Amino acid sequence: MDTVLILTVLVVIFALAFDFINGFHDTANAIATSVSTRALTPRQAIILAATMNLLGALTFTGVAKTITKDIVDPFALENGSVVILAALIAAIVWNIITWYYGIPSSSSHALIGSVAGTAVSAGGFNILNYAGFLKILQSLIISPFLAFGVGFVIMSLFRLMFKNANLSKTTKGFRLFQVFTAAMQAYTHGTNDAQKAMGIITMALIAGNYHTSTEIPEWVRISAAVAMGLGTSVGGWKIIKTVGGKIMKIRPVNGAAADLSSALVIFAATTFYLPVSTTHVASSSVMGVGAAQRIKGVKWDVARRIVITWIVTLPVSALIAGFVYQLFKLFM
Repeated sequence: MDTVLILTVLVVIFALAFDFINGFHDTANAIATSVSTRALTPRQAIILAATMNLLGALTFTGVAKTITKDIVDPFALENGSVVILAALIAAIVWNIITWYYGIPSSSSHALIGSVAGTAVSAGGFNILNYAGFLKILQSLIISPFLAFGVGFVIMSLFRLMFKNANLSKTTKGFRLFQVFTAAMQAYTHGTNDAQKAMGIITMALIAGNYHTSTEIPEWVRISAAVAMGLGTSVGGWKIIKTVGGKIMKIRPVNGAAADLSSALVIFAATTFYLPVSTTHVASSSVMGVGAAQRIKGVKWDVARRIVITWIVTLPVSALIAGFVYQLFKLFM
């Protein structure tokens, strides 16, 4: 069998594995608050998230195209299949490490950092598409601050609107509303996060001369969406516990505000073809909601640990990816 074909098949397998891991690593953020407030049972939330992720993934392709062409030019990438395979392995390793310790780090940072790291390791710093790469970094950096601000504003509005309402009725109403906001957040997650593996697979197909444009093949869209949905059903509970309870005590009104904030920020990014981290956005929305209610109610030590992980993810995953690529070169 052709070596390029074998490498391309391996990239597809590892990319779908990455999406599967992303499912239990990142998609849990979309349902964490609704499970924590008991608006949905874990089983209901998983079914809802998987379904809405699938729909979201099939609706848009702009983010996938950004991943395909804006970090490096896939048509100019030498040993492209090896580069992409090394990047996927590095991103998967980092995701498993952070998942094991229940830290909601960014799968997006891990993947983008890994692709950049292997590309530089293979062809030097000039190989990066700096305009596109910096645009992606800006969206990853700005989105958590935007989510914090939106969460703060929406929670403040909810407090003002319902300050004289019956507490029991309000709680029941927001618990029902959370079914909608959880569905909305899972859908927007699909429109953004599910597309990253699609972009990687398309890069590999181009590098192996099996695809001639940055358009995303339909089978790639469907398989990536299904892989993420399956991952959601397997192991999201560790991240649910961190996002849904360790940052602050979640009540239905808080959960609805956080979900709505996250969904708005993620969907706005998708509209502009920008990849963002669902982990960053969801966690920052929860922090913003908590700060609007009571600054001391937010467990800032947990938040600080999350932020530190965010910061180190991109450079560490890039270094791991570069190391994996150099190991591959020894056997090439």
